Amino acid sequence: MTMNKIVIAGGTGFLGLNLADYLSNLGFEIVLISRNPPKNTIKYNHVIWDARTIAEWTNCLENASALINLAGRSVDCIKTPDNCDQILRSRVESTSILGAALNSIKNPPGVWIQMSTAHIYGDPPEVVCTEGSAYGFGLAPMVGKAWEKALSDAVLPGMRSVILRTSFVLGKNKGALKRLEKLVKFGLGGTVGSGQQGMSWIHEDDMNRIFERAITDDTFKGTYIATAPNPVSNRDFMKHLRQAMNVSIGLPAYEFMVRIGAKYILRTDPELALYGRYCISTKLEEEGFKFKFPEIKEAFQDIYTS
Repeated sequence: MTMNKIVIAGGTGFLGLNLADYLSNLGFEIVLISRNPPKNTIKYNHVIWDARTIAEWTNCLENASALINLAGRSVDCIKTPDNCDQILRSRVESTSILGAALNSIKNPPGVWIQMSTAHIYGDPPEVVCTEGSAYGFGLAPMVGKAWEKALSDAVLPGMRSVILRTSFVLGKNKGALKRLEKLVKFGLGGTVGSGQQGMSWIHEDDMNRIFERAITDDTFKGTYIATAPNPVSNRDFMKHLRQAMNVSIGLPAYEFMVRIGAKYILRTDPELALYGRYCISTKLEEEGFKFKFPEIKEAFQDIYTS
């Protein structure tokens, strides 16, 4: 058996390729499965996967030590009915078909690590959410609940499963940080809306270390919020980002400006910027996980100076 093989479903985006590099450096064999091959890299085995049907791609799951599922349409879009439908279906259907694939092979992985979202708690303005907090109201909480239920329905009996309700991942290859960078460079990186909305975040190194822990530690199971222990307000987040980028001026973006600019210029959902949540993980703390970057200032310094 190839006990060090890791299959990453939907693994050709920012988070998946970053994780692939990290795990590869630890000696794991990486197989990426997705609709399209990764851009600008041939470092890893890639298998075409439509995320909807059983086909020969299932063979790559045989004898793997872990399955990591990151598949899902980006939420960085205008929330039209069609886009909302795709956001939901891309997550639920891909999870269900992975479960069917696992049922069709002889030697499935021992652990299934499933991406979810910290947005499942909604957008409470002040409440600090933990793993035991109530779910929120709206599209994201509804999608998050359906996504996690799809996993519970699909996971094999006796198979260890880990759900990571992930916050805003900050990385050197940028990911979602690219949009904010552009605004800062043009002097528009000030407070967004009220500035009090919560920004729960995690440095890519700590995100990868949580994945590593989920793969290698048999006691690591259940649902975790993958976020740094010190969420900040939007006002403080943007201040530290400007400082790290050495930009002194950051004009504020009032709510009406965000609603117009996001929809008609950036072609995205303004509520992604106007609302937020303060999340911490009591489970990671209880289980002794130590963050390399617990504070936002140090996280940005590492990203922009190293």
